[in-house]
Amino acid sequence: MKRVIKVSKAWIAAFIIGIVLTGCGGGGSSSGSDSQAASGTVGSSGTSGQSVDGQTPDRQAALSWNAPLQRQNNESLNMAELAGYVISYGQNPENLDQKIYVNDAYVMEYTVDGLSEGTWYFSVQAEDDNGLMSPPSDLVSKTFQS
Repeated sequence: MKRVIKVSKAWIAAFIIGIVLTGCGGGGSSSGSDSQAASGTVGSSGTSGQSVDGQTPDRQAALSWNAPLQRQNNESLNMAELAGYVISYGQNPENLDQKIYVNDAYVMEYTVDGLSEGTWYFSVQAEDDNGLMSPPSDLVSKTFQS
């Protein structure tokens, strides 16, 4: 029997990251949210593109999100049913070609480091214990200038 579980719009909103952008690495923007937005943040840190002792600057984006409470069909979802999260990111908003797997549902923040100059886009998905993935969150972005 094929079982399709979709994640609720309310929990997609819980994944909306990008409410706050800070840091000395340059400006950024986030996409909008719906009326059920939950708290989340994207921050960045690092140098402004200056080389320190000949080293490449370390540009970072700190991501955080909230765990979903419901599936898209309005069934409740408890933390024990979540396997973790997948952070997708890249410099092309149409092709987030890099992935980070957070294999602990209770970990709801991650810092992506080693980012180069330019604009980076990020999205988060939840994975349940059956391997089913939620739709991706709205994109957020962070720009690092030289």
